[in-house]
Amino acid sequence: MSNEGHSSAPGANMIVEHYCEHRHADGTGCKEWGGWGHSPSPAVPTRWWCFEHFPHKSYEQEQALRRKLAAEGGKIIQ
Repeated sequence: MSNEGHSSAPGANMIVEHYCEHRHADGTGCKEWGGWGHSPSPAVPTRWWCFEHFPHKSYEQEQALRRKLAAEGGKIIQ
């Protein structure tokens, strides 16, 4: 893979990894990839969550997640 034609500005070609920001009751963090980001405005830094912990899911998305977890025999989220 070539880097030709890309920006040479400092930090322009950095890969930023976002992991889920959710904290469990015991204080440990979620180890999943945080692919669901949310920020109320450009002035506020983006917060990242995995889909299971994303707090801004629609009703339909929430129901689909519950069905998936139930089919896998996983925990039911409240």
